[in-house]
Amino acid sequence: MEYLGHRLRHEIKYYINEGVYYTLRSRLGTVAKADPHMKDEEGYLISSLYLDDLYHGALEEKQAGIQFRKKYRLRCYNRSDRRIQLECKRKYGEYISKDSVTISRSEYDAMLAGEYEFLLSYPGETGKEVYALHQTKGLKPVVAVEYLREAYIAEQGNVRITFDKDISASVGEYDMFSDRYEVRRVLEPGLMVLEVKFDDYFPTAVFQVLKTAMTNRCAVSKYVMCRNEKRRILFR
Repeated sequence: MEYLGHRLRHEIKYYINEGVYYTLRSRLGTVAKADPHMKDEEGYLISSLYLDDLYHGALEEKQAGIQFRKKYRLRCYNRSDRRIQLECKRKYGEYISKDSVTISRSEYDAMLAGEYEFLLSYPGETGKEVYALHQTKGLKPVVAVEYLREAYIAEQGNVRITFDKDISASVGEYDMFSDRYEVRRVLEPGLMVLEVKFDDYFPTAVFQVLKTAMTNRCAVSKYVMCRNEKRRILFR
């Protein structure tokens, strides 16, 4: 499905505990296969440095339940600077879409120094939107979100199932490559987030495996959790 030139996917999220996680994990092999990006069964580390404006627009829109909204972030994997992406995640009610451009480490450093002009040379909307928002609303990095992602793929329906574990927020320094970068967990031990993404339909076979966990759907936002945790640290 497409909307305004963007490919849309369903995204649903649930909080689950370790007991549910191990049950689902043992059954997933019948309907899905491990994501090839996983080097081991524990998953891979995702670090996302989120950007927000002077008015905390992304935070306020999410908390207000605005149905059409955008979030911008810088993302890397396993804390490596070999692949850094500037992403825009769009929310359209029950649907999501994501656009991204790959930037270099020097360009990442430039953004942290407040230099965004290079984004104008990138094709597509994302770079130009980030530049414009930086110029007009002071868009800048505010918090890093980090978690260990264990991912599975079911070809039918293009389903992606992920367990996001050890969700953590940056403490103080948010530069993901800095020696002073430090994170702190934001959820209780053993609690994690199950995410399910799919295209136009959700295969019955996959639903049958996951249905025991699909009873407590929630509007989980790792970004909001981590912004709130950083505020608690700053104002305690």
